[in-house]
Amino acid sequence: MEMEEYKLFDAEYRFLDIVWDKEPVNSTELSVICLERLGWKKSTTYNMIRKLSERGFVKNENATVSAVIKREQVAKYEGEAVAEKYFGGSLPAFIAAFLDGRKISDEEAEELKRMIDKAKGQ
Repeated sequence: MEMEEYKLFDAEYRFLDIVWDKEPVNSTELSVICLERLGWKKSTTYNMIRKLSERGFVKNENATVSAVIKREQVAKYEGEAVAEKYFGGSLPAFIAAFLDGRKISDEEAEELKRMIDKAKGQ
């Protein structure tokens, strides 16, 4: 799948968030959860299952729905899209805006340092 194909509309993301949390989940049970959490009719849930199956985000086998695309893949795409759209693709500018006025713990600082070292290949 091309990165651009990971783009989701808000309703699709909210639906997938349920699938990620509950998978594998029976489609009938999923429609009940979507009614409770999203206020969707059964037909809306089934249409979303069909639509996201066609796009390769979920699979529906024997009335059991599971994700094909993982939460981390979508999060990576969304993060890169925000960095590109608002910060010209600059990771330092993105992080500076995110951290502006925010305090982070020593543990968070160490985790960020480990991620940077890993990305640099150290």
